[in-house]
Amino acid sequence: MKLLRFGAAGAEKPGLLDPDGVIRDLSSVIEDYNPETISDATFTKIAALDPKKLPAVSGNPRIGACVAKPGKFICIGLNYSDHAAEAGMQVPPEPIIFFKATSAVCGPNDDVEIPRGSEKSDWEVELGIVIGKQAKYVTEAEALGHVAGYCVVNDVSERAFQLEHAGQWVKGKSHDTFGPIGPWLVTRDEVADPQNLRLWLELNGERVQNGSTATMVYGVAYLISYLSKFMTLQPGDIITTGTPPGVGMGMTPQRFLKPGDVMELGVEGLGSQRQKTVQA
Repeated sequence: MKLLRFGAAGAEKPGLLDPDGVIRDLSSVIEDYNPETISDATFTKIAALDPKKLPAVSGNPRIGACVAKPGKFICIGLNYSDHAAEAGMQVPPEPIIFFKATSAVCGPNDDVEIPRGSEKSDWEVELGIVIGKQAKYVTEAEALGHVAGYCVVNDVSERAFQLEHAGQWVKGKSHDTFGPIGPWLVTRDEVADPQNLRLWLELNGERVQNGSTATMVYGVAYLISYLSKFMTLQPGDIITTGTPPGVGMGMTPQRFLKPGDVMELGVEGLGSQRQKTVQA
């Protein structure tokens, strides 16, 4: 299933994209897609419905983040060997973990703000994992059973804040709007192999990222198992899994976002996003 949230920011309703591409209103069935409701039981209940009997949503509503109020927004750094090379960094001997503030979450087509004082705002298309069942000390063999589904994430980053200021990466990752997620939460049954998905990003119509999750250093199952050794993963938590090469920091000369730029990005089977950049 392709699950989504639609409506004005802060007032989104849960929906379902039916086989004909029509958004169906699920607000009479479920309150929202959030840590309290994301579960196999909820998805089984929705799957049993006849989409054509649900109210169709007219017009072209705003699409919100596909998960409301995630408890954690966990990111994995340098998880594609070719991206590590373009960044001039070594492939890490184990996953690099950092966090985004959950206040960075926004809709997939919302404007992205360039922070005040920023000169190095950058883009990163990524496969996102949405946790559907609590995971603590899970094995790789068990890991995918704890996934609710997958989504597109743009891990927008301010490189000077991230790498040139003292402290942790979180400062360059957490500005408002630096976490567009969606458009859909695609349930795990529709993703046969999360390690065989194309992902891409275009800047002002130019293809700058074009990769595959097949080249991840650490795969989805490994990451879930690994993270679950250090923290309990809970329903609604989002994990981003790294980006392929083609980010602005890795270009010669380097290239960064400026107000008025347009990013379009997507992951195979998970939909696409489009954001215009604006000055904060």
